[in-house]
Amino acid sequence: MNRYPALLSALRTIVGEAYVLTEGDLTGYELDWRKREHGKALAVVRPASTEQVAAVVKACAAAGVSIVPQGGNTGMVVGSTPDASGTQVVLSLTRMNAVRTLDAANLTITVEAGCVLQTLQEVCEQAGFLFPLSLASEGSCTIGGNLGTNAGGTQVVRYGNTRELCLGLEVVTAQGEVWSGLTGLRKDNTGYDLRHLFIGSEGTLGVITAATMKLYPLPQSQLTALAAVPSLQAAVDLLGLAHRHLSAGLTGFEVMGQFALRLVVKHFPQQRVPFYESAPYCVVLENSDTESDSHARSQLERLLEEALEKGCVTDAVVAESMAQARALWHIRESIPLAQAQEGLNIKHDISIAVSRIPDFVAQADAALEQAFPGVRLVNYGHLGDGNLHYNVQAPAGQDGETFLREQENAVNAVVYALVDAYKGSISAEHGIGSLKREKLEKHKSPVALGLMRSIKTALDPHNLFNPGRMLAARDH
Repeated sequence: MNRYPALLSALRTIVGEAYVLTEGDLTGYELDWRKREHGKALAVVRPASTEQVAAVVKACAAAGVSIVPQGGNTGMVVGSTPDASGTQVVLSLTRMNAVRTLDAANLTITVEAGCVLQTLQEVCEQAGFLFPLSLASEGSCTIGGNLGTNAGGTQVVRYGNTRELCLGLEVVTAQGEVWSGLTGLRKDNTGYDLRHLFIGSEGTLGVITAATMKLYPLPQSQLTALAAVPSLQAAVDLLGLAHRHLSAGLTGFEVMGQFALRLVVKHFPQQRVPFYESAPYCVVLENSDTESDSHARSQLERLLEEALEKGCVTDAVVAESMAQARALWHIRESIPLAQAQEGLNIKHDISIAVSRIPDFVAQADAALEQAFPGVRLVNYGHLGDGNLHYNVQAPAGQDGETFLREQENAVNAVVYALVDAYKGSISAEHGIGSLKREKLEKHKSPVALGLMRSIKTALDPHNLFNPGRMLAARDH
């Protein structure tokens, strides 16, 4: 017998019977991306319009049933799947995937929350524009989810996180009202900037249904290089040179540790990975130029020449074609996949001031090796903006699942204590979800947590949206 029959009947009336899913295989909606938790939904509801979303919210609020907003379900912190109670409605926005308007003169595009990121990129490129947000999951993640988690990616060094790319939102509130803030204005000083409350809120304050995003002219040239560096400090020095030589043209700067690259070679032997056998770290960097390919190449070559002279680069290769550039970027994108092939691991998505990253890594490496002899460190990420994916793999020969179960809390304690000591953040771009909810209590300022609770209570007084995510249930 179905629970809440009156609510399910109302939901079917709102969105259509075919779009209220209660039976069959709902794994795609109930299992998180990393396969850590498998929840149980009362129903998966798939509205087709903002008006339907508002009606669904009102119906759920009247029934006292909480809502879990969901996009592509590609999150890393168990923040977009239901709990195991079978009493939550998953609100899937994937049917709401339209491009509403593209304003070439205003350099903006307005899209619905369920628009897949790669689709948005392609629409913009076909119109002669660049939408610069780029993630490994761009073929399945949605712009609503990107906004809900304030996603980062590989071009933050130039364009910023998703927050910096957004000029306006359309949001359904906990009362089922619609706030339309899609004007696309770059200047609007009329009170609190509500947009920034909802971006990064992980679906806990409202349901983002559409967004107006910034566009940029397509660059005339994009050149990619891979450089071998003798140390993490050398990578930081190279970043400084890159800023000086390339200025705003520096659109990507990713660092990859030797063990991370060894995993790529081990699990994807068809890929060619230069320099990894001799270099402690490699850097992939991108120069986007508004003038010409020759200008971009001369800039990049001058940068690498000076870096070689100064000793912060020991070898380098510049892609001679788009295919070679994609191959270099594919090395970086393959690291998470290779690590998954190696076995379960303990992930950290941390940020530290760029200048302090070499000292942090040296201290963290030593502390983990002392506490967990033989541990393997998969260190890579967005050095250009201070974001590392500082992941911990079980010692060779040990079962990854057992290591994760028995040592995750102890490993996290070592890493996060050092993050605090270096005045960093325990979550740079993945968010909090339920996975890091309790850790946030220990590593966030009590004053900040108090303000966050006040905002949650004010906007969602009945804890309708994504309860137990970001802030523990007791905080409301």
